[in-house]
Amino acid sequence: MTFGRIRVLLGRARRVLALERLRRDLGRVPAGATVTLAGLRLRVTDGPNAYMQYKDEFVRRIYAFESATETPVVIDGGANIGMFTLATLRDHPGARITAFEPDPAIADMLCANLAANGVGHVTVVNAALAAEDGTMPFAADGQSGGALSADGTIQVRADRLSRHITGPVDFLKLNIEGAELDVLRELRDAGAIRHVAAMVVEYHGWPRGEQRLGAILDLLDACGFRYLLHDQDEQSNPHTKPPFHPPGDVPWFALVYAWQPGRVSTRVR
Repeated sequence: MTFGRIRVLLGRARRVLALERLRRDLGRVPAGATVTLAGLRLRVTDGPNAYMQYKDEFVRRIYAFESATETPVVIDGGANIGMFTLATLRDHPGARITAFEPDPAIADMLCANLAANGVGHVTVVNAALAAEDGTMPFAADGQSGGALSADGTIQVRADRLSRHITGPVDFLKLNIEGAELDVLRELRDAGAIRHVAAMVVEYHGWPRGEQRLGAILDLLDACGFRYLLHDQDEQSNPHTKPPFHPPGDVPWFALVYAWQPGRVSTRVR
């Protein structure tokens, strides 16, 4: 084994250990606490949720993209406490971001985190993304898994995403707890999906829910997108790793990266 290869392996081992220490430390953080991550002051819903978002978006960089412009237009669907928005602004300080968060309490936290880190040019929309405009029941969990649901205990505003697209969108992130296909269908039917150059959609496979990944891929293909799939790491998605077996009552996830060939000015790093 070469010295260079040894250095690479040691670097990976150090990063793994650092992440494990962070996971342990954040696991003791109470709900609503303020922490420092990546040099950012963040009020968090809870420590484990903050750890997973930081790991995925600052370390694994599952939503990172490159842009040919200094002012990319970005949509953050399912913004939660703002981790993706803040990570994007670190890469692209001039990005023009619209961030959607349906849970009123978490939307307040999102706004507070943006203000605490000197961000004043992000448009925050306290609404869920859905196939229709209106008011809908929402099952809030106080973390990152709240979703539109007939069993929801609070009412939230719901918006069609096409209403907010008036021109080219460089990057769309959708992490909306199972409503991905509904929102993409609405974008297609409104003719607005053609404005989106690239996107990452987090697909949610609910244990006894409708299997919608095939329909999402068919829609993207019919709209002229190419796509890649990724099932995340063992912490975010342990149930998709060999040896394979049915996941039982546990949801599983997949990332769908899609782009329009010949038009895209962005690509995932």
